[in-house]
Amino acid sequence: MLRLLALFLLLSGSLFAQTTLPRPWNARWISHPGIERQAYAIIHLRKSFDLEAAPASCQVHVTADNRYRLFVNGQPVGRGPARGDLRHWRYETWNLAPYLRPGKNVVAAVVWNFGDFRPQAQMSHQTGFLLQGAEENAVFLNTDASWKVALHPGHHPIDPSAFSLYSYLVVGPGERIDGNATPWGWETLNHDDSNWLAPRVLEPGYPRGTGTGADWMLVPRDIPAMTETHVRLASLRRAEGISLPAGWLPGQPLVVPPNSKVSLLLDQGQLTTAYPELRVSGGAGSRVRLTYSEATFGPGNAWALPGRKGNRNDTEGKEVIGYWDEFLPNGQAGQQYATLWWRTWRYVKLDIETAAEGLTLDDLTGWETHYPLEEKASFTASEPLLSDIWRVGWRTAELCAHETYVDCPYYEQLQYVGDTRIQALISLYVAGDDRLVKKAINDFADSRIPEGLTQSRYPCATEQVIPTFSLFWVSMLHDYWMLRNDPAFIQQHLPAAEDVIAWYLRHLNEAQLLGAHPWWNFVDWSWPWSEETRYGGVPPGNLTHSSILHFQLIYTMNQLAEMMEGFGQPEKAASYRQMATRMIAAGRQAFWSEEKKLFADTPEHSSFSQHASTFAMLAGAVPEADQPALMQRILTEPSLTQATTYFRFYLTRALVKAGMENKYLGELGQWKDMLALGLTTFAERPEPTRSDCHAWSASPNYEFLATVCGIQPAAPGFNQVRVRPAMGNLTQVEGSMPHPLGEITVKLERKGATGVAADIVLPTGLSGVFEWGEKSQALSPGLNKVKL
Repeated sequence: MLRLLALFLLLSGSLFAQTTLPRPWNARWISHPGIERQAYAIIHLRKSFDLEAAPASCQVHVTADNRYRLFVNGQPVGRGPARGDLRHWRYETWNLAPYLRPGKNVVAAVVWNFGDFRPQAQMSHQTGFLLQGAEENAVFLNTDASWKVALHPGHHPIDPSAFSLYSYLVVGPGERIDGNATPWGWETLNHDDSNWLAPRVLEPGYPRGTGTGADWMLVPRDIPAMTETHVRLASLRRAEGISLPAGWLPGQPLVVPPNSKVSLLLDQGQLTTAYPELRVSGGAGSRVRLTYSEATFGPGNAWALPGRKGNRNDTEGKEVIGYWDEFLPNGQAGQQYATLWWRTWRYVKLDIETAAEGLTLDDLTGWETHYPLEEKASFTASEPLLSDIWRVGWRTAELCAHETYVDCPYYEQLQYVGDTRIQALISLYVAGDDRLVKKAINDFADSRIPEGLTQSRYPCATEQVIPTFSLFWVSMLHDYWMLRNDPAFIQQHLPAAEDVIAWYLRHLNEAQLLGAHPWWNFVDWSWPWSEETRYGGVPPGNLTHSSILHFQLIYTMNQLAEMMEGFGQPEKAASYRQMATRMIAAGRQAFWSEEKKLFADTPEHSSFSQHASTFAMLAGAVPEADQPALMQRILTEPSLTQATTYFRFYLTRALVKAGMENKYLGELGQWKDMLALGLTTFAERPEPTRSDCHAWSASPNYEFLATVCGIQPAAPGFNQVRVRPAMGNLTQVEGSMPHPLGEITVKLERKGATGVAADIVLPTGLSGVFEWGEKSQALSPGLNKVKL
């Protein structure tokens, strides 16, 4: 009977719907015939054509390896592709119609491959360009032998080793552009391309899942275009070799005489990520260098650069050290130079050296770029300094979100799981935007190695594995599961989450204690870098038994168990919980110090850290009645290895778990210190720090809403809300945040020593509970007035 039913369903189409599979594209990848596959190359491509009339729509799919910028009739259309890997190579869809006209037209693109100097975040197969008409009236534009191609002979790399930053710098080369060898106007309608070459024609475009093999497996871009907003430098801090009128800034023409050396120190006023754009006239034989820096540096040992920063507003007696670009003007009027990739700076040092001809600096400006996060949430409180922390934290989050999240925009531009978990929460709470969050989760899923772990950073040309970050990827899934009603997205990743846990469980000993396991077991920069081991941030016990690693595994396993139960797999959930119970018992026996009333880092009890007891708390290894006393010792015991800015996110999770969230506002010393030092974004770690902009340090923008205002999901999918404020010593707090159903607003005012009055507004369809101490009140959609 069951077989007959199955056959009936199959024949009736109830089980299997017809699916339209993608087909290979007719367009073919094209490249320059005279370059090596992976050599440094900047190429220009053009396709000229005539139209009887401008179309209402003309959509095309476009991609390139490494990168491209697309033009129509000299007008910029867009940049791409969004970063991915060769198995998930993104393409953008652009509508060319607004740029087309009756008569002659040209579609043009610059494509670049930085070769050996390409950023670590950039994957690559070979230099190439691909354009496929997405509509019938656009297929005549498909890339093929009818296009024309030319090398850009005036664009050269500046080897990053020349920058003397004495740090891990993997964002690509500087760019040297020689105006004498630049084909000015190459992208415009009337440029003479008669000497351009026919392209080398490569494979067709293969959407992922088509063909019998592809060098690039194409998938559509799933995030919006990056912002490009015009920004100007705020002030001139220093001028050498020239006398300038008071208040001079770029935009006011500056004539540099022949045979002169001029140096200008310019201040943006805050950190930015932008494409610099320089316009000059004259100056044949001159050289213009732009050096970019997050801060100015005082005198001292070059190998101790981070310790030489001091107050970021101070420039007296200090110098700019950083990467640079160079432009070599050819003497023409109104030459405009722009880099192919964006730069990060607060300070720009402009060095001009002229020869026999003077140079006029017409303008120096920037086009700020990052992911278009919109600040939909708000937060204010009776302590004004918290508004400054909110503002600087949001700036940090903005500049660390591009086509992927990035750990730091200046030095690395790599998407690491440990950073990204915190960045994703900020995006969801402050912007209500889950597109980059989902892309990040997918990116890390795509990065998995055969052992079952994710890579620690991805996309990345060099494989790096940090097992603790694989656990945080599972935590990211749990965060998203709680904050978005998107079950199909989570379910597709649950098998991979199980693989991560299974990898760890293979390293348990007979006593159910996590033993030594390979790769880089990073926890926090509280433990210094070692040249001997070639890693840092690794706690004691890494090569034997570490309580921190042991309890983080349990913490994550409990999160996976919750998701398994939520998706109707109670047997798996019970299995994980049983394992967690056994591991907790083993961990308490091995790591608990009855003498210190703390969890040690190792079974030898020779070292103790905030991290060990924090993760023991989060893992459920501490009875509820004992949690406040343990939390107090974590906060006050001076001999403990202290958590840096990053790990304090987890310290706060333990505070909340122990019911001591009202202490959170008293734990903001590191952020207040950064403000006092003049930082306009939050740094990687307390001084001395390498990066002045690190998104994991923007966690207060999440905490002010989730902990201070107390807005937390009370059920998966954020289908219910729990508002449990932690005002500390504040007398007033106001906050709002986007929810998938609308806006949640919270307005709080202290009443006496222990009371509160609250106005809570929930969107239609959302209910929940307000909690204050031991008291609670149900919340309904609309305005809720609470007095407790």
